[in-house]
Amino acid sequence: MVVYCRTSDHSTGVRMPQPPPLIYLHGLLSNSQGFKATWLRQIFPHILTPDFEGTLDERMAHLHTVLSDTSGWVIIGSSFGGLMGALFTCQHPARVARLILLAPALIWPEFINSPPPPVAVPTVIYHGRNDTVVPLEPVETVAREVFTHLAFHVVEDDHGLHATVKTIDWPRLVQP
Repeated sequence: MVVYCRTSDHSTGVRMPQPPPLIYLHGLLSNSQGFKATWLRQIFPHILTPDFEGTLDERMAHLHTVLSDTSGWVIIGSSFGGLMGALFTCQHPARVARLILLAPALIWPEFINSPPPPVAVPTVIYHGRNDTVVPLEPVETVAREVFTHLAFHVVEDDHGLHATVKTIDWPRLVQP
């Protein structure tokens, strides 16, 4: 994007940085109108927040269609959407600039039973100490094995991470 500024004697074009392509992947029982998707759209009007339904394979096929052949993605995934984001990143690391996971369901059999090889995509995980849906310890263990550039944050929150989501510096976090 180029923004033109007029001075007293001429116009000058200034190239403004383009925002990274962003997508939010909701959890298994959520949708594009859930709390996190709505919160993120307020901060990033350009973020994609598609709806996903069906099995993991059906959701992954839809995700591949949505992301097409574009690269440079910043993927934000919550719970089951975190599993989807992790799987996509492991399959296509060159297409992902940054991965942000919120209480990711990395304990799903498709991920735990045959963990992918280590991936060097910058990855940030927030996981609630009081999460009773996706246990903290196994997620942290597998995440540390798979993501070589990982920042893992244990927060005083539950699976929904509603309090935590509001405190994250999202504009800084999504910068690749």
